[in-house]
Amino acid sequence: MNKKFVLGIFVLTVLVIAGFAVVKTLNSSSVTGNAIKEDTSNAPIKEFVIQSFYDDKGIWFSLKEISVNKGDIVRIKVTNIKGTHDFTLDEYGIKKMTPLNEEVVIEFTADKVGEFIYYCSVPGHRQKGQWGTLKVLSWKPKVNKSKFHFYIYGN
Repeated sequence: MNKKFVLGIFVLTVLVIAGFAVVKTLNSSSVTGNAIKEDTSNAPIKEFVIQSFYDDKGIWFSLKEISVNKGDIVRIKVTNIKGTHDFTLDEYGIKKMTPLNEEVVIEFTADKVGEFIYYCSVPGHRQKGQWGTLKVLSWKPKVNKSKFHFYIYGN
């Protein structure tokens, strides 16, 4: 009876240790390619939809300005509806081809404050108007400046 009890405790201990190891592995950062995927589960996601096209007046992105706060997860859905285009944002190392009539999803964390130009790098397209501005603002929480007064009443 004693041997069964000790064996049961041993098996239970091994299972608990294995369980902690699995949980720790699942909670650690995962590596995708050369980039480390950060835990951004609490960061707001800002999503934008852009069409890429040309007409008789020029070559365009349908959205000329994107504004987000530092730390936001930025998700840009680009659909090329006419021509051959890409989406390039040098400061974030992004360059994605946008095949005709296919939605391409670009996602990154806005970790640099400033104004950055996104554009199509196909020769001549940026010069003909296919560019826009990403504005990343330094986010500061709003502070309620109202004053609190505490009164203590007693005898």
